[in-house]
Amino acid sequence: MCRLYALRANEPTRVECGLVRSQNALMSQSKGDSEGLMHGHGWGVADYPDGVPVMEKQTWAAFHGERFAKKAARVYARTVVAHVRRATVGPPHIDNTHPFTLGRFIFAHNGTVPNFDRVRPRLLEATDSIHRNDIRGDTDSEHIFMYLMTLRSRAPGENPLETVWRGLRRIVLWSREIDPDRPVGLNIVLTDGYDLIASRLNRSLWLLERDGPYVCEICGGSHVHHASGTDYRSAEVASEPVTAHERWSPVPNGSVFRVRPDLVVERHPRLIHDEGAPAR
Repeated sequence: MCRLYALRANEPTRVECGLVRSQNALMSQSKGDSEGLMHGHGWGVADYPDGVPVMEKQTWAAFHGERFAKKAARVYARTVVAHVRRATVGPPHIDNTHPFTLGRFIFAHNGTVPNFDRVRPRLLEATDSIHRNDIRGDTDSEHIFMYLMTLRSRAPGENPLETVWRGLRRIVLWSREIDPDRPVGLNIVLTDGYDLIASRLNRSLWLLERDGPYVCEICGGSHVHHASGTDYRSAEVASEPVTAHERWSPVPNGSVFRVRPDLVVERHPRLIHDEGAPAR
């Protein structure tokens, strides 16, 4: 298991409170989440300050030292992805630390593909060699990322929501063929800085949509230098709500959704069914 956070907004937005300062900030979740689990095997924060992904990753816990807090304080962006890791597949190592990047794309994953040593050959066979060669670590997460990038490259004109749904559904089917009784954890976020695709399968995931400037309940200020005449919109995705008094909505289990460039949330009409798994 891991904990993740992502933001898409139409204006640059500060994320320090959600990542560091709030009672249930991502940094606090790294020390102990709602189930009492520590996520201390690494962290990463990525954004697009100059139109291309810029990322900092470390292999120690986000709550150790000041690096995570200092990085979060510097982020002021339209698109952000952050992650704290609890290692299940692949040891703590910088190559196994999320998020992962390829070109313009940023990817993070919360969950586990069971029996990954047996699923991995199927993933690799279905992944183009150019993307197989980009795999640097041992995680199921990075393999999933490169498989999704293969599907995108084969159908560049397809709605990315459909591409991700097809890919995740195939991974579930492979896993169930090997062991139908072990549920697959497939919470992901994938973005190119404009589109953001997310899924929930057998891990908790929440969504907060904003349709105007707001005053932060943590710092009492605005996180946006709001431009006159602009209708501020944003969407935040998180494993757990990072603020206490806003209208976070639980994402239905099995869902795949897209935060489009116009900040409208588009949901895939079909769920990713994992019939052997409880919805948690």
